[in-house]
Amino acid sequence: MNMQNPEKLIRASVRRMQGYTPGEQPTDPAVIKLNTNENPYPPSPRVREALLAAAADTWRLYPDPLCRALRRAIADLHQCAPEQVFVGNGSDEILALCATVFVENDGAIGFFDPSYSLYPVLAQIRDVAIRPSALNADFDWPDPDPLAADLFWLTNPNAPSGRLYDPAQVADFCRQARGVVAIDEAYVDFSRTNCMPLALTLPNVLVLRSLSKSYSLAGLRAGYAVGPVALIDAFYKVKDSYNVNRLTQAAARAAILDQACMRANVEKIQHTRQRLAAALAGLNFKVWPSEANFLWVRPPAPGAARLYELLKERGILVRYFSGARTGSNLRISIGTDAQTDRLLAEITAMG
Repeated sequence: MNMQNPEKLIRASVRRMQGYTPGEQPTDPAVIKLNTNENPYPPSPRVREALLAAAADTWRLYPDPLCRALRRAIADLHQCAPEQVFVGNGSDEILALCATVFVENDGAIGFFDPSYSLYPVLAQIRDVAIRPSALNADFDWPDPDPLAADLFWLTNPNAPSGRLYDPAQVADFCRQARGVVAIDEAYVDFSRTNCMPLALTLPNVLVLRSLSKSYSLAGLRAGYAVGPVALIDAFYKVKDSYNVNRLTQAAARAAILDQACMRANVEKIQHTRQRLAAALAGLNFKVWPSEANFLWVRPPAPGAARLYELLKERGILVRYFSGARTGSNLRISIGTDAQTDRLLAEITAMG
């Protein structure tokens, strides 16, 4: 065997892949991070209490592989059975499991374009056909083909636009879909409505939620899916043995049980979102209506790419996605009021 080129040992589809590019993670604490949609406020005080109560002596023991206590709390929140809940190492793990469980080798995966940039990467990992459904110029509902894919990832509110799609419209698509529709509701707590009822009534629908955004637990990696028992059971056949660690399970349960804290943080972010949107519109930005914890905006001259660089030079990170569909825009996470004031001051000073 010729071992001169180790790359030849890698699967061809993986060699061809670009891979997912996460947002920048600066090491300088002075940098204002408005690029990865993290919550600027701390989680519930109950999270800290739960972590302190998790005695170090228990760390030598494996965590509950079924996340039973956490699943019961989530089931109570959504008024369903624990058997309808799956907990993952962030919702990203559940997205990957969807690609593993619901798509044959000759199958296809669909999603909106643009949307979460991890979706095409996960499809490429599986080496299956990709069926993107292009959003229109205003990033509105594109009327996707319900028969085009065995699995359709539908982000609502969508990213990076922040647009919320009508649950009735989504329901109509789900009823016609030939395969599983995984409704990715990572940002739904910041919106006016949600599609959870579809996961509890339709046989082919899952709703995915994340604790990274509204619950301020991005660093602990917890997400969950709710849906039909048959679909949820399939995840348990293929997941890692102990996919959610002991501390994350305890913290996530504490956060779920403190809905008042989560809602208070969400309301602050919604208020700041409204204020930032109005201020940027007054600075001649085109601002899309957002139901998430970020804004999708199109800056005036000198344009998105240049403004991204100028802000970065001034210690403020926002998210820039190059490309024909997204290269004219920036995605700006909603920070604290003080961070927002600083952002607006820097943009105004640039003239």
